[in-house]
Amino acid sequence: MTSKNKKTIAILLILVAIMVVGPFLALRGAEFGGSDDAGSVMVEEIKGEAYEPWFEPVLETAIGGELPGEIESLIFCLQTGIGVGVLAFFMGCLYERKKLGKDNE
Repeated sequence: MTSKNKKTIAILLILVAIMVVGPFLALRGAEFGGSDDAGSVMVEEIKGEAYEPWFEPVLETAIGGELPGEIESLIFCLQTGIGVGVLAFFMGCLYERKKLGKDNE
């Protein structure tokens, strides 16, 4: 094994160690909250009264309660997948249009 390969492997091992151990060291005593929580706290500070939502979420009223976390994650992933699919489709269309334009010249 060459010296260059050894250096590359050593650097990769160090990076993997940092990626694995780093979050455990950085998150000691951390509190997690979503943007909804942060927004409602900010509204409460500005207005001086508790925030009341304008409406109930559609799916929560349809099933009569809060959605399980797994279902929320599934819906979020589906939404992301659809968005990426649409974006990739239009990028593909632009690429093909550019490619066809070069062939005609």
